[in-house]
Amino acid sequence: MLVELRIKNFAIINELELEFEPGLIVFTGETGAGKSIIMGALSMLLGSRADMTDLRSGAEWASVEAVFRIPDKVREPVCALLEQEALLEESDYLTLGRELRRDRQNVARVNGHRASVSLLVELGKHLIDIHGQSDHLSLMHVNQHLGLLDRYADVENVLRSYQEIYQELQNVQQELASLQRTEHEAAKRSELLAYQLNEIEAANLIEGEDEELKHEHKRLANAEKLAELCQGALVTLDDAPPDRPTVMELLGRIVVDVKNLAGIDPSQVPLNESVQKLFEGIAEFSHDLRAYLESLEFDPAQLKGVEERLNLIRSLKRKYGQTISQVLEYAEKAGAELETFVNCSARIAELDILKEKLLIELGKRGQYLTQQRKAGAEKMAGALERELEDLRMAQARFRVDFSQLPDPEGVPVGEGRRLAYTRNGLEEIEFLIESNPGEGFKPLAKVASGGETSRLMLALKQVLVRADNISTLVFDEIDQGIGGRVGAVVGFKLRKLAGQHQVFCITHLPQLAGFGEQHLHVLKRIENGRTITQVRFLTGEERVNELAQMLGGVSESNKKAAQDILESTNQLVKSL
Repeated sequence: MLVELRIKNFAIINELELEFEPGLIVFTGETGAGKSIIMGALSMLLGSRADMTDLRSGAEWASVEAVFRIPDKVREPVCALLEQEALLEESDYLTLGRELRRDRQNVARVNGHRASVSLLVELGKHLIDIHGQSDHLSLMHVNQHLGLLDRYADVENVLRSYQEIYQELQNVQQELASLQRTEHEAAKRSELLAYQLNEIEAANLIEGEDEELKHEHKRLANAEKLAELCQGALVTLDDAPPDRPTVMELLGRIVVDVKNLAGIDPSQVPLNESVQKLFEGIAEFSHDLRAYLESLEFDPAQLKGVEERLNLIRSLKRKYGQTISQVLEYAEKAGAELETFVNCSARIAELDILKEKLLIELGKRGQYLTQQRKAGAEKMAGALERELEDLRMAQARFRVDFSQLPDPEGVPVGEGRRLAYTRNGLEEIEFLIESNPGEGFKPLAKVASGGETSRLMLALKQVLVRADNISTLVFDEIDQGIGGRVGAVVGFKLRKLAGQHQVFCITHLPQLAGFGEQHLHVLKRIENGRTITQVRFLTGEERVNELAQMLGGVSESNKKAAQDILESTNQLVKSL
């Protein structure tokens, strides 16, 4: 609901600060005092085009700021909008502002931060309806009608049941479309995958073999050099020419000398054992080195085989992965994808059958949803026309237009017919009105303006009170063309509506104004040669005097009539 409204330098308003409570709030005052200017300022705040003529004469800027308490019914969409713009705050209140500047760009603000005017418009759609200013009238937007009808007809569970099948059908169609695209490309793709898979499988790769092959290649490529090194070492060990002692011969002499030393000095037996182990170790080393030399063989064929194997592995790595492990993983994925191609046709046939079953079920649920909606629409039309009759629009007629489109790919509805469908059902709907007999039904957006429109909106709001999520309603010119008796009926209906909404009403009828829970008197006066608008909250004797003035002037008889109005409205309100 609207909690505070602050206006500065707007038209003839110098500075105005108003605080509002829930319930019915009425504005009264002479024509031209500024009542509609206040509504105009509110409209500008909510995104209407800013006009420099609205800037107070002599002022460089004008501002309008409003504080709303966010209703629970619209908290989710409002918070989603704020979060999207990084403006969400942990608060039950939302502040909207707009500044009109003479020499600079106009500024929109949300919670004190700069924002776009479009964001003000979107937030306003969830917070307030201004009747008489169709730009902010939610009922004028066709895309709101279906939700209103569904909430009125209480078909949320039926709709949810329909949407469950709809979502299942969407999933099947998405998979089917994907498989059909896959099937279209399957021949070329499967041929490539089969070639790649065969190439990898034919290689019989073993993880880690590439490193082993690199070592083997190095050994084979250097066989002659390795043999030369081995022979040089063996010559030094025990194959030296006769004129040069070998390492083994020299070491043998050392062994004999140390053995004799230990025989003389038993304390050196450990030294003798050490040299014996050294001799045996060198002998074993010589044996192993000779065996390695004998194993060395320069085999060009074997070297070529290793090189070819390494080249094959490098080629596979270039194509399918940087390591043998990645190449094998690619082969596994290729095999799995190839398998899907094999099963693709079977799955498409299976999904085609499932799709048709779901379309049949969706058609059944959609038709039942349509029946429930039409029953609700008929009930709504009757209720609305009774409301309009109370508001001196007895000749007006209301209808909910159901529009369904044929679609060869749609849901079957019998007799070979198929209808287009959406997430919300098998039809689009729109509220139509015939204000006068013979004029024909027209969309709400094209009905006559002024008081007739406001009364029509009041009737709609009255009927849709539980279905409408907009918490704050503004009715301007609602009493145009009606008298006091009907004004009392309108006032009673507004007060009844205010039980579940915050309702603002601008009126010239005391019979209507008497139903207000807050009564604001708008007046203009001259101050220092300038015209300014002021607003006073009326209670007690001041309110009686204002109602008397609206009846023709402050006289004892009119004051008595004003008191009678207040007493009668109090009696009627008690019946709510």
